[in-house]
Amino acid sequence: MNRLSSACPVTLIGGAPVSRADLDQALAVAPVVAAADSGADTALSHGLIPAAVWGDFDSISARARAEIPAENQHPVAEQDSTDFEKCLQRLDAPFVVAVGFSGARQDHFLAALSVIARGIGPPCLLIAGEDVIVRLPSRLRLDLPPATRVSLFPMGPARGTSRGLRWPIGGVEFAPGTRVGTSNQADGAVELTCEGQMLLILPRECLQILTTAL
Repeated sequence: MNRLSSACPVTLIGGAPVSRADLDQALAVAPVVAAADSGADTALSHGLIPAAVWGDFDSISARARAEIPAENQHPVAEQDSTDFEKCLQRLDAPFVVAVGFSGARQDHFLAALSVIARGIGPPCLLIAGEDVIVRLPSRLRLDLPPATRVSLFPMGPARGTSRGLRWPIGGVEFAPGTRVGTSNQADGAVELTCEGQMLLILPRECLQILTTAL
C-alpha cells in the first residue's frame, strides 16, 4: 500500500468540477496536494503537481500520467471501494480538505458522504457548494459567530447534546429516515457531543474555525 505521510494538512482533489476559489480556500489551510484519479488533471490545470495520486486510473488522462512523476502515481485495481476511499485509506495527515467530490454525479457525492461518516482515514472536511461537511466527532467546541447556520445530518442512528444552539438537540433520536437536524443556528460558541454517525454541515466560511477545533 503506497501511502502519503505529511506533517501538513492535505488538499485532496477529486474529478468533479473545482473552481479556483475552492482550491485557494483549501490550500490556505492544507498546502500539500494529492488527487483521486482524474483529479490529477484538475490539479495540473491549476499548475499543481500532486504529491500522490490514487485510484483505479480509469479516468486519469495520458497527459497527467506523463507529467506527474511515476513515483507519485499509485494505481489501485480493487473495485470494492471508491477512489475517494482509496485515497483516505492511504493518507496520514493532521486533516484533509477535499474538493472536487460534489457538483457532478450525485451517486459519487453520496458515496463520499458515506466515507466521511464512517471516519475512514484522517479527519476530512469536504467543501461542497456553499458548505463544508465533516463527521461530527464525539465532542466538539466551535467558536461560531452568532446566527451561523448549523446543520446536523445523521448517517445512521445518532444522538447527542448541545450548548449554544438555538434549538438544543438533547433527547432527540436522529436517524436518516425519520429525524434530521438541518438549519439549526448558533447563538455564539457551540459545544456538541455525539454518539453515532453524524455529519456536521456549516457555511464554508467556517472552514478555518473547523480546522482549528478538530
